[in-house]
Amino acid sequence: MAVVVSKSKVRNGGTSGDAMQLRRDPITNTWVLQANADTGSGDLEGCPMCPGGRASALGTIYEYPYGDPNWQVRVIPHLHPLYRIEGDPERQAEGIYDRMRNLGAHELVIETPEHGLQLSHQSDEHVAQVLRAYVARLVDLKKDQRFRFVTVFRNQGAAAGDDFEHPHSEITATPFIPRRVTYELRASQLYFQLKERCLICDVIHQELSEQIRTVEWDEKFVAFCPYASRVPYETWLLPLDHNCAFEQGLGDWNSQLHFARLLRSVLRRLEAVSSAYHFVLHTSPNTNAKFERKGNWQTLADDYHWHMEILPVIPSKAKSYSLKEVYYNTLEPETAARELRKVAVTD
Repeated sequence: MAVVVSKSKVRNGGTSGDAMQLRRDPITNTWVLQANADTGSGDLEGCPMCPGGRASALGTIYEYPYGDPNWQVRVIPHLHPLYRIEGDPERQAEGIYDRMRNLGAHELVIETPEHGLQLSHQSDEHVAQVLRAYVARLVDLKKDQRFRFVTVFRNQGAAAGDDFEHPHSEITATPFIPRRVTYELRASQLYFQLKERCLICDVIHQELSEQIRTVEWDEKFVAFCPYASRVPYETWLLPLDHNCAFEQGLGDWNSQLHFARLLRSVLRRLEAVSSAYHFVLHTSPNTNAKFERKGNWQTLADDYHWHMEILPVIPSKAKSYSLKEVYYNTLEPETAARELRKVAVTD
């Protein structure tokens, strides 16, 4: 699944929302956001997400503690949204091609009022509150039948395309399912049809049995470097118990706190090798979406397993491969996991 990077200033006098449209590649079934846009956060005075900054004037979607001026976690509309929540997709043909409006939701999760306190250096309890905000927003956005997929992602560092220095993550809801997630859904569905087992559950069992790519785990969650890692130190975080939906698997405080501990620890390990990374949540699609085809994902609850993928941004001297989606990783995951296990994680 592609990690979305914010876009802001649009050339030729357009606006970042109205000038965008979604176009579908008929060969790969990929939906692509199209716009004449420059990257960057624009000419903003001061940090917009610090208390009293520009974001304070925007509507609050979620806040903890609610109504408290000394909030700890806030969710607001994105300052430069890629998607617009009003209206319908208005999907239409253009010859053999398909296009539609950039319908969706794009939100900013301000993880802390403290400008320099990155997620990995916050307390377990505070990170758990950030996770609780994710859960609340996924539950709410999946009530909207226009949206087929809702996810969370985080880009840390300029090398990862981060537009704002203030610690934050982003939530998007779209009228389509991203291609990589669709591949995962189809592979999981086929595996279940053949073996009547969850593919990712079987992966977890093998990784815990071999313990050569595992980074760490507890009684609820595991982190490991996947067998066919795309980049050095790529790490996945997964629940040990089968669950297809993030908002269900982390629906209680105990699970949120356990996952917060693992997430913080893994991020501290990864930051020892790279200060920049992407993380993105892979979770079940919105099966209540009105555009979802009947018969799709009938065994979803049994065959899919939610997980979080973290991809560090590592400068590489390796020659780039000519095919974009054939990855060339210069560090074996077994070596990466062994090095990450050696990192001392201390507060």
